[in-house]
Amino acid sequence: MAVRARATTAACPVCRHPSRRVHSRYSRRLGDLPWQGRVGQLDLQVRRFRCAAVECPRRIFAERLPAVALPKVRRTVRLSEAQRRIALGAGGEAGARLAACLAMPVSGDTLLRLIRAAPLPALTTPRVIGIDDWSWRRGQRYGTIVVDLERNRPIDLLPDRHAETVAAWLKAHPGVEVVARDRAGAYADGIRAGAPNAVQVSDRWHLLRNLGDALAGVLDRHHHDLRAASKAAAGATMEISTAAAPSPTTPPLPAPAAELPTADRHGVRKARFDEVMALHGQGWPMKRIARTLGVNRKTARAWVRAGELPVWSQRDRGSAVDRHAVYLRQRWGEGCHNAVRLWQEIQERGFRGQLRTVQRWIRRLRDASPTSVGAVGLMGTWKMPSKRRAAWLVVADPETIDATEQRFVDALLASSEGLTTVTELARAFSTMVRRQQADRLDGWLAAARETALAGFADGLVRDLAAIRTALSLPWSTGPVEGQISRLKTIKRTMCGRAKFDLLRHRVLEAA
Repeated sequence: MAVRARATTAACPVCRHPSRRVHSRYSRRLGDLPWQGRVGQLDLQVRRFRCAAVECPRRIFAERLPAVALPKVRRTVRLSEAQRRIALGAGGEAGARLAACLAMPVSGDTLLRLIRAAPLPALTTPRVIGIDDWSWRRGQRYGTIVVDLERNRPIDLLPDRHAETVAAWLKAHPGVEVVARDRAGAYADGIRAGAPNAVQVSDRWHLLRNLGDALAGVLDRHHHDLRAASKAAAGATMEISTAAAPSPTTPPLPAPAAELPTADRHGVRKARFDEVMALHGQGWPMKRIARTLGVNRKTARAWVRAGELPVWSQRDRGSAVDRHAVYLRQRWGEGCHNAVRLWQEIQERGFRGQLRTVQRWIRRLRDASPTSVGAVGLMGTWKMPSKRRAAWLVVADPETIDATEQRFVDALLASSEGLTTVTELARAFSTMVRRQQADRLDGWLAAARETALAGFADGLVRDLAAIRTALSLPWSTGPVEGQISRLKTIKRTMCGRAKFDLLRHRVLEAA
């Protein structure tokens, strides 16, 4: 579209004096929003004026149209804003592909420049904030996110997690009254230096996590008790499984290896053949079809050329183990269920196959026998939990764990009086944190100093003020963790272009 300005005067950009004296005209070609799926373009006629002010150093100037396009820019303001919104949502290269589909073609680098060009909105200092770290690369480099907990939105990103950086940010934004944080000492020091009057709140989830770590350290010194409790829980489960199992019967001979899956294999091949033909009918190239469906390109090409699924049949030769089936069933009935042992025995009887062939045959025999050791092992054996898992089990609500886990906990506590005392204290602390019972903290600390949790209690004393507020105020870093998940999603869509300034723009403007 060819357009021109309708105003009769224009103001000088230097002295702001209006002028009516037209010097000349020239054309600007500007990209604009699409219309009916077509790329929009404006041929804008721009006038040059003579400045009428004698004292102005600018003699000739071009009229300014800030509502249409900025100077020295080849796209309209509204097109720039639309493309910038695409960049904020999809990123550079992905945004460029989306913009091309929407008839607003632009390069990925230009989209990133549009993000950086717009200034961030002015920040109003919040009253309650939460801070936590997020990883550029786990274990190597970290940053800090600051979240307004009252509005549940991120307000700033910091390039590291040092105490000096946090303190400098708080000094630059006075007025923060409450800060929720994890148990990290760097954040505590930064808050004390930058906002000494702010109330620090330790996160309750991290308190429970620290309790689990301390309890796992205690259980690490009771490995014998853990193993004995696991065997007791597994033995009780096996007895229950054996009592509930039906009377033993002689298991039938397993089906040959190729008999059971034949129909399934034909069905899968037929479905894949139909997909290949459908995509070929849509004009897909053969290489793309093979990559998408996970088939060999030569196979897909042969199917397309043939036009029908080739006849595929394979003579059922059974298994080489079948000739020793009578002997294996006899040994199975005698209680020998070790595949390696059985393989060695039938080797002496003339078997020349590999061990995995016997293992597959024995596996079908084991699956066909619900009362065999294999089936009971699947139901009755119980693997000893890790130290962290065991620490969670002894503190967890009995309604949240199954019967076997409860038997493990009962056997573990019955085996050691010291563990019983520590477990009762751990459960009391968990209840105190979950129900925010701050009045019970002093008594709990006094009791814990005489047990194996003394180190954990000493750590709580060093951060006692923040823990008291955690047990009395509703704030936590839970919303901060949610914002970190959103930040990671945005970071992973940037395909290696996640520099700090660009990532900060996208995270804050997306909020």
